[in-house]
Amino acid sequence: MTKADEIDVREVSTPSELMKFIKFPWKVYEGNPYWVPPLIIDRKDFFNKRKNPFYRFAETRLFVAYRGGKTVGRIATCINRSHNEFHQEKVGFFGFFECIDDYEVSHRLLKVAMIYLKKAGMEIMRGPCNFSTNHEVGLLLNAYDSSPMVMMTYNPPYYAAHLEKFGLKKIKDLLAFRIDHYDVDNERIQKLMTRIRERSGATIRKINMRDFNNEIRRAIKVYNDAWEHNWGFVPLSEDEFIHIAKDMKMILDPDLALFADVDGEPAGFALALPDINVVLKKLNGRLLPFGIFRLLWDMKVRKKIKEARVLTAGVVKKYQKRGIDSVFFYDLWHNAMKNGYQTGEMSWILEDNHVMVQAAEALGGKAYKTYRIYQTPLMLNGATQG
Repeated sequence: MTKADEIDVREVSTPSELMKFIKFPWKVYEGNPYWVPPLIIDRKDFFNKRKNPFYRFAETRLFVAYRGGKTVGRIATCINRSHNEFHQEKVGFFGFFECIDDYEVSHRLLKVAMIYLKKAGMEIMRGPCNFSTNHEVGLLLNAYDSSPMVMMTYNPPYYAAHLEKFGLKKIKDLLAFRIDHYDVDNERIQKLMTRIRERSGATIRKINMRDFNNEIRRAIKVYNDAWEHNWGFVPLSEDEFIHIAKDMKMILDPDLALFADVDGEPAGFALALPDINVVLKKLNGRLLPFGIFRLLWDMKVRKKIKEARVLTAGVVKKYQKRGIDSVFFYDLWHNAMKNGYQTGEMSWILEDNHVMVQAAEALGGKAYKTYRIYQTPLMLNGATQG
């Protein structure tokens, strides 16, 4: 191997190196009509350890791979103290994995991540997670001819082969269900929802945008209670929840952000977002100077966005098993159709969350995408020999 063929993996330590890390995917997906470029300003904000509250509870490192002076891959590691304390694990995560179609490069990146996490005292490496289940997670395994919806991942088909050759094994699959408008608003479902709504004792209302900050505080209480027992759940601090909500506020459709109240007490929360990826494709990562106007124009004036994604729907433990979650799903899709959305996605849903899977199927949803999370024990002489 000549020096030009050697793979050099360096940790990001300067603003210019961070930009190389952020912009590398444009090389991988050049000419791919399905990939959605992230907003560069959004990525810079996410990686800003002074502004993003996530880093109060996590230690992360970013790495870029070079060969012959050219960028050929990237990877990040994360030790999420909130996750490990909550689950009593020693798990280190890898994420933001992107690579040219060359297994030697993938192997080198994954090995660097593994060595760092092992030296930091972790016992398992898991991913891809960017950086937790509260962010983007999972490796797409199918439907590569379909663009991802807002806050979902996309990757080339060869990534799965690279990870599995390295020795990573499936730990969990996540499903995305597609729902068409004509499957939802039929007479049988309307009658069923009326009975469930009356039996649940809950009042469903949309978010009050004039009281947004207090509404977010109500939502976080629901979130940290309702999802506590879900696989991979990581509790959110109020600061982090507000930080995430602030980014969503501009694109929020109030009819798609719903609360369930029982006797004046928040009992559940459900959220769907317009699929702004339709517009982000055109912006090619640039929001300024005119991208923000194009985004607002397409969303508010031209109403070009015809799809929505259900990000989350949960009910606090005290009020579970009353059917409130089913009412949430029905009302979300009913409101979405009323507002001009034609199709939607429920994602992600754990493959073994049978209640949620059945709820999606009851609304006519069909599983059309699978995302996989992998892991491996951190044995330096084991999984690195692929």
